Amino acid sequence: MRSQRSRVRVGKRGVIVIPKGIRERLGISEGTMLELSVEGDKLVLRSRDLWGELRERSRRLKVDLDKAERELDEAEKLWIKRLKERL
Repeated sequence: MRSQRSRVRVGKRGVIVIPKGIRERLGISEGTMLELSVEGDKLVLRSRDLWGELRERSRRLKVDLDKAERELDEAEKLWIKRLKERL
């Protein structure tokens, strides 16, 4: 990936605007989560693919879906029983 530099001005409350070309190149849009870090005398912003991170984490989970579904069914039955007792 080629390097691209831009100058930006820090506005009120520390707000900076990422130039449109850079936003488009990196797929950054309103609501995109960015990770901010300080490395020496540099301010570094990295875009984060939260859905990708969640998918990767879910691959590492070891869950018995049948057991989880049974537990949810039991919890629902108990909730309905308690609700009927109150009526």
